[in-house]
Amino acid sequence: MVLLSKPSSEQYTYVRNNMPTTFSSSIPLVDLSNPDAMSLIVKACEDFGFFKVINHGIPLEAMAQLESEAFKFFSLPQTEKDKAGPANPFGYGNKRIGLNGDVGWIEYLLLTTNQEHNFSLHGKDIDKFRCLLKDYKSAMRKMACEILDLMAEGLKIQPKNVFSKLVNDEESDCVFRVNHYPACPELAINSGENLIGFGEHTDPQIISILRSNNTSGFQISLRDGSWISVPPDHSSFFINVGDSLQVMTNGRFKSVRHRVLANGIDPRLSMIYFCGPPLSEKIAPLPSLMKGKESLYKEFTWFEYKSSTYGSRLADNRLGNYERIAAS
Repeated sequence: MVLLSKPSSEQYTYVRNNMPTTFSSSIPLVDLSNPDAMSLIVKACEDFGFFKVINHGIPLEAMAQLESEAFKFFSLPQTEKDKAGPANPFGYGNKRIGLNGDVGWIEYLLLTTNQEHNFSLHGKDIDKFRCLLKDYKSAMRKMACEILDLMAEGLKIQPKNVFSKLVNDEESDCVFRVNHYPACPELAINSGENLIGFGEHTDPQIISILRSNNTSGFQISLRDGSWISVPPDHSSFFINVGDSLQVMTNGRFKSVRHRVLANGIDPRLSMIYFCGPPLSEKIAPLPSLMKGKESLYKEFTWFEYKSSTYGSRLADNRLGNYERIAAS
C-alpha cells in the first residue's frame, strides 16, 4: 500500500493493487478511559452519528481468534456452509440481503444473541467457533451498555440506564451478524469498479458495534450527502447510531447512513452487534429531552418498526412513516 497524496488534514489517499481509496482522518475518536468520553460521544453522535472506540478492554487475541474461526467457516465448501442456512431469519445467507431484492457481494451468518445458535455442522472447529461467538456476544453487550450509559450521562438523562436497560432486558432483540466479502480479483480487475458489498442504509436498532479485519471498504455518509471511507483498524470498534436512538433523542442524534464496497482484491470480514430493544418496547422521544419542543416522531413499538424495515429496501427512508414534521 502506497501513500499517494494527503491533500488536507481531512483526507488522504492510498493506492493498493492500482485501486486508489480516499480515507477521512476526521472520524471522531473516543477513548473510553478518557474522563471526557461522554461529552466526546455526544458530539460525535450529533455531528456524525458515528465514532471509533479505543481502550475498550476487549483483548485483541480474543478478537483475532474469532476472526480466524469465522474465516475457517466461510472457507468451507458451499455445500457445508449451506447446512447452516438458509437465513430465515437466522443462519447462513449468501448474496441476498433481506426480502426485497437487495443483493451484495457478501455471505453472512445472522445469529440471535439470547440463545446459542445450533449450527447444522459437526466437528471441533465449529464447536470452537460457537464457544468464541458466545463469549464475544457477551463482551459486546457489556461494551454496548457502557457506551449507552455514557450517552445518557452526557445528555444529562436520568436514570442513567434509560438506554442500556433496553439492551440488558432478557427480552431484548439484539442480533449478531458476521459478514464476509469474498475476494474476486478477476471480477474487480475486469470491471475496474468497486463491487457493492452491502448497499447504503441506516441501522434500525439503538446502536450497532462494528469490528472488521484490516481491509478497507466501509464508508459513511456525511450530512452534505458525500461519502467518506473509514480507515480500517482491526484493534478498534466503530459505533453507529441507529434509527431508534435518533427517535429517542428526538433527532438530536442522527442515525448514520453507511455502506460497504468490496473491491474484490482482499477478503473483508466484519462482525456487528446490533442493540435492539424488546419487541414490545415503545419507541418515542424521551420527555426529558423535549424541553417544550414538538415531537418529531410518532410513537411506535420496536416490533412495528422492525417489521416495516423488513418490508423496505435498503436505501429507503425507513423513518419517513413515523415522522410528524420534517426533521431539520
